[in-house]
Amino acid sequence: MKAAVLNEIPGELDIEDISVDAPAPDEVLLRVVHAGLCHSDLHFMDAHWPYQLPAVMGHESAGVVQAVGENVAYVKPGDHVISCLSVFCGHCERCLTGRPNICANPSAVARPSGASPRLAKPDGTEVGQFARLGGFAEEMLIHQNAVVKIRDDMPLDRAALIGCGVTTGLGAVFKTARIEPGATVAVYGAGGIGLSAVQGARIAGAGRVISVDVENDKLETARQVGATDTVNASDGDPVEAIKEMTSGGVDYAFECIGLKQTCEQAWSSSRPGGTTVIVGMMPFGEKIEITGYEVFMLEKRLQGSMMGSNAFRVDMPRYVDMYLDGRLMLDEMISAHMPLEDINVGYEQMRQRVGTRTVIDFD
Repeated sequence: MKAAVLNEIPGELDIEDISVDAPAPDEVLLRVVHAGLCHSDLHFMDAHWPYQLPAVMGHESAGVVQAVGENVAYVKPGDHVISCLSVFCGHCERCLTGRPNICANPSAVARPSGASPRLAKPDGTEVGQFARLGGFAEEMLIHQNAVVKIRDDMPLDRAALIGCGVTTGLGAVFKTARIEPGATVAVYGAGGIGLSAVQGARIAGAGRVISVDVENDKLETARQVGATDTVNASDGDPVEAIKEMTSGGVDYAFECIGLKQTCEQAWSSSRPGGTTVIVGMMPFGEKIEITGYEVFMLEKRLQGSMMGSNAFRVDMPRYVDMYLDGRLMLDEMISAHMPLEDINVGYEQMRQRVGTRTVIDFD
């Protein structure tokens, strides 16, 4: 099968022919139909995070089940599914206390030591799967706890977005922050995750939703999907603009980019007693600075959100329903479709902040 493989860091993706093994017990083989380009992969391609190579990249995919291994009863061939990097074991303390998105037992969903690799190059070299998925490939062989079954009437290019960006942004609002109706919200970043957070705030009944970005076209898209106000951060200090608009700051600020500067700006944009949620993936080892005074005297809160605090087998079918009944807007978030062979073009456009979400088409 064809796959986009990262062979060196920093580096671009190489389109290669690799082999995929048959499903072992608890494994599912998918035919990938669509995959979204997410900025998280770029962190590894551009050497902001380390990773063991070679590896098939990609983690935001949707497709159709081709075959299943022993012990798989949740899905069957022909089922439409979304994959998710929040692969859960189902029996560690975190899973059992409602936090499967930060499962503490990843070895439970991997092949045992000494087993044949799931993916390999023609010379037998094992090829890893980014985020335990490897979604930039014609097929994916993954643990059954990495997929969720969805309705057949859901378009799979829209479904792919739910696999990461949409679930991350919506979940940060719905599940991590649990905002109240009427709350004031600022969202830093109007990419796929930020636009999803804007929509989550709209759906949850926020009184005011302020989108912050440096690209006017992205801010216009943010208005289309639910932002009541926009701030172009290249025109001045966004913190001062937000404080002026809200008479002192927002109840909830969401950082959906992954930069030290914007994390600190989001923190400064929240009012006394407010909450700042860090959603974006920051470069490995990066630190942010906040004052102890604000934490102590003003009771401000800083909260992380990993993949929207999801329980994806419950959450993603609900997000599918939201799209199909018109509450969740996904069509507006897709700025381009392209074949796998053009994937490096798509990532270069992402570096240049062109578009919102690009989708790779395999069919």
